[in-house]
Amino acid sequence: MKSPASIQPDWRWGTAEGSREFDRLTDRMLTFREKLEWLEEAETMSLRLEANRHQPDGGQVKPGSKD
Repeated sequence: MKSPASIQPDWRWGTAEGSREFDRLTDRMLTFREKLEWLEEAETMSLRLEANRHQPDGGQVKPGSKD
């Protein structure tokens, strides 16, 4: 990824629309490999959340258990 120092700060980033604009700006700076890694991590997290939803205890560790 390019250096964040190359991005000039903008007061509009404090708004909802400006925040989305900043996200798009930084996303364009990612390499193809970084985008793939991000997608794989997001998929892993999604699968874990789905698996936890289907566990009877909600996937929570009970106090005093060794897990």
